[in-house]
Amino acid sequence: MASDHYFSTRPGTPEARRPLTAVLDGATRHLTTSGGIFSPDGIDKGTAVLLAEVPPPPPTGQLLDIGCGWGPLALTMALKSPGATVTAVDVNERAIALTNENARALGLANVHACLPEEVDPQLRFNTIWSNPPIRIGKNELHSLLLLWLPRLASGGTAWLVVQKNLGADSLQRWLAAELPADFQVSRDSTSKAFRVLRIRRR
Repeated sequence: MASDHYFSTRPGTPEARRPLTAVLDGATRHLTTSGGIFSPDGIDKGTAVLLAEVPPPPPTGQLLDIGCGWGPLALTMALKSPGATVTAVDVNERAIALTNENARALGLANVHACLPEEVDPQLRFNTIWSNPPIRIGKNELHSLLLLWLPRLASGGTAWLVVQKNLGADSLQRWLAAELPADFQVSRDSTSKAFRVLRIRRR
């Protein structure tokens, strides 16, 4: 799996686009993938757990996918909530291009993938889904989550999937300590060695 540089802006792995077939929102979808992104060969185990465990996103409003890869979370949110606007962020320019391309292939006009700095800092999100990039390192991960989670709208909910042996429980405790008092952090479920964490803004 050519994902060694998936958290680089411009991956060192050569770009070799190829077809990808994946089941999203209960139907087989024909998409495009490439090396140099996260999980280029399909839906990884953590993302599959998140998709199986989270409730549907709200039908309207602003939705966010942190670390979009080729787009499984963003595309699923857009399919389930065609009346919502889905923002997908990644530092990997190849992943951004693929997510936008896959959205066009599915006829989804409500998806916009971009670099983090291209998102309006005043924008607030009703729902956030993420399989966060744990392997970028603790400090970078913490900075990433503190950049996006405070952008939850009042009453909004974020859902994160984290592998247990990669620090899901310590991350839950850290989030509970670091986020403002109007945020509630809890473990929603456990499945196949993964925790699904729920962060709700009261």
